[in-house]
Amino acid sequence: MNLKPQDVVVLLKILVSSGKQSYSELADDLFMSPSEVHAAVKRAASAGLIDRSSKRVKRRALEEFLFHGLKYAFPPSYGSITRGMPTAHAAPPISAMLAESEDLPPVWPSPEGTVRGYELKPLYRTVTKAARKDRKLYELLALVDAVRAGRARERALAEAELSKRLRQ
Repeated sequence: MNLKPQDVVVLLKILVSSGKQSYSELADDLFMSPSEVHAAVKRAASAGLIDRSSKRVKRRALEEFLFHGLKYAFPPSYGSITRGMPTAHAAPPISAMLAESEDLPPVWPSPEGTVRGYELKPLYRTVTKAARKDRKLYELLALVDAVRAGRARERALAEAELSKRLRQ
């Protein structure tokens, strides 16, 4: 059973959720169906990234996958200039650590977007809605994008911040 990009989104949401959430609650928060969330947990369990019975993310395994496998399993895909929501190094928390650049930032395309930049296709189509609803999830997803699409310095900053957050 192969992982899908939305599996990473589900795992990150489980990490930032307070208490145990049902598949339906996770699905509502992620704008997915409960069956999609259930299938994501099942695939993640097969990959050794989550304990199926307790629904606890295996943080070390997830960290290893994010740092060493993510950019190969789900390489970044770019589009044209668009309006959207900043991601990767253009979003918090990495944006606060870097000097502003004149380059266009990477953005997830969104009709509600306020930033003009180049499209970085999100891991899953509903990411912008879920990120607007949950700031912690937004920051984790932006860090993940910095790992998979950033330059060396951006990746190093994102990995350090992700590592810190995953070990809390």
